[in-house]
Amino acid sequence: MLSTSDFRNGLKIEVEGEPYAIVEFQHVKPGKGGAFVRTKLRGIKTGSVIDRTFRSGEKFNKPNMEEREMQYLYASADQYFFMDNQTYEQIALTEENLGEGRKYLKENMAVKILFYNEKPIGVEVPMFVELKIVKTDPGVRGDTASGGTKPATLETGAVIKVPLYMNEGEIIKVDTRIGEYVERVR
Repeated sequence: MLSTSDFRNGLKIEVEGEPYAIVEFQHVKPGKGGAFVRTKLRGIKTGSVIDRTFRSGEKFNKPNMEEREMQYLYASADQYFFMDNQTYEQIALTEENLGEGRKYLKENMAVKILFYNEKPIGVEVPMFVELKIVKTDPGVRGDTASGGTKPATLETGAVIKVPLYMNEGEIIKVDTRIGEYVERVR
């Protein structure tokens, strides 16, 4: 059991049978009445953020959550298939489970799958991935690094902005958290 005194950013708690992660919290002790804790909670299944207030000392269950290292195999229709590296068991996740991370999945990539009550609910792709540019306007002599950007389609189908001097076939490093170009990979 967890109490409001255990609250810290990133802590996972169960509220009304659903798993949440604490985004931010503030202990408030008014002059009159009992102390309370004002929180912003992010739903782990849904990703939505809600504001909740709890009485000081209120108790919460720890959600039955587990992270497993798995390998991305392939996609078929709206299903994405992963394999557990220890048991070789395969699971399928939908586009809703994957969220924005699906744009950066490459076959055989190692990812972390989040399980809640033994059911897969989400995926955590690596922070940085190296992907090949498959379609973009050609770079022109004189385009510099300090110039503008242009759209580029990556091998996974994601479209991001890259510097003007980048060409098709080049491999780049992409920050999956914000979906932006980081650097060219040599």
